[in-house]
Amino acid sequence: MRLLTTLLGLMATMTALPAAAQEGLEIIGTPIDRGIGFQPAVTELARDIHFLDGLLLWIITPICLFVIGLMGYSMLRHNRRANPTPATFTHNSPLEVAWTIIPIVILIFIGTFSLPVLFKQQEIPAADITIKVTGYQWYWGYEYVDHDFGFESFLVARDELEDYGYSDRDWLLATDTAVVVPVGKTIVMQITAADVIHAWTIPAFGVKQDAVPGRLAELWFNAEREGVYFGQCSELCGKDHAYMPITVKVVSQEVYDDWLKGAIDEYADAGASAEFQVAALN
Repeated sequence: MRLLTTLLGLMATMTALPAAAQEGLEIIGTPIDRGIGFQPAVTELARDIHFLDGLLLWIITPICLFVIGLMGYSMLRHNRRANPTPATFTHNSPLEVAWTIIPIVILIFIGTFSLPVLFKQQEIPAADITIKVTGYQWYWGYEYVDHDFGFESFLVARDELEDYGYSDRDWLLATDTAVVVPVGKTIVMQITAADVIHAWTIPAFGVKQDAVPGRLAELWFNAEREGVYFGQCSELCGKDHAYMPITVKVVSQEVYDDWLKGAIDEYADAGASAEFQVAALN
């Protein structure tokens, strides 16, 4: 019994090795109860999106107020009681030209700001680290393609949150194994799915990409602040869609290098052992 306990303890220690380098990080990218704003922007892409959202708000607000005011004026001025004899004209050329040109000008103005943001998202830069993401019903698989290892990431059960260093407020957000990336590096995520359409997203990074079976899409980000960031599958994918979270931990380069060594030792060896077992059975 003592030997069994010792072996179990050693196994637990080895399993927790890659996670040990991630402790003490601030949880930054997380939803806030009754919040109405964005999560903190920690990438250039997210800041661009926040700016564009604010710009569009300043444009659409006066347009909405103008339309509401015009509708109110028309209802009061042109109802049957106030205007029993309606006008008989059929068109007004200057007015029609105005309401055609003005929306075109507004759309061109919006396009001059929105299209560069879109192009920046879609033009994938050279990667410092490439990670392949595969969506499954209902969990995520990650492969660090530059280092030939991978792992699967599952929702942490509510009664196990403290064991993984989380609190109850992180329920439905925390995963047992997180994606770990270094701060200030360009990360390219290759997104696909094994069964149905999923979507991989981290709001604080300003990234979101559908995971489509049989297709390989890409997104990129460069996180500027160390911390823990949460996301969730954002494409309805079945009965457990709500139980498919994403956790990314951004750490210093030194911490990442230490984590990488432990992750390679654990996950690469585990993958090799699994392949050996399959080959032996065959």
